Amino acid sequence: MIIILESLILCVLFTVMVYFMSREPVKTLYNYPPRIQERVRSLDEYRDQIPTQKNKAAAKIGASILFVIILSLILRYVNGCTTFREAFGYGFLLWTIVNLWDVIVLDIVWFCHDPYFVFKGTEDMVSDYHDYWFHIRGFFIGELLALAVCAAAGLVVHFIL
Repeated sequence: MIIILESLILCVLFTVMVYFMSREPVKTLYNYPPRIQERVRSLDEYRDQIPTQKNKAAAKIGASILFVIILSLILRYVNGCTTFREAFGYGFLLWTIVNLWDVIVLDIVWFCHDPYFVFKGTEDMVSDYHDYWFHIRGFFIGELLALAVCAAAGLVVHFIL
């Protein structure tokens, strides 16, 4: 029962985070399919607003470190995990549930069909906005990232907490 409650809470928190990040879609341009990214980069209106690759990498590394810390604390003090195996397994399960929520609900249902996310000057790129495979591939990339993050959280739980 706790897994359902934790999953619901994490999905809600993740949705709130995505909602606030999405208030400025150009700041999350790297979450768009490549052809849309290329078009937006070529439009003068957005030229000075697009995050650099360096900013993108720094944000992902910072978010991963923060997530390792939060996940480690949750796994140890909420779920009582004390070994690497327990923490990694439970953390990976939670991550996968949120990752599925992200790809199905937030990406395919919301992002792909909400006109709010369509950049001015890219309105003709409907098929690119509806590129579900782009988001499904992102799910699998997220699962690979989960291996590293959950392994780090497992090590923190096992050796530090």
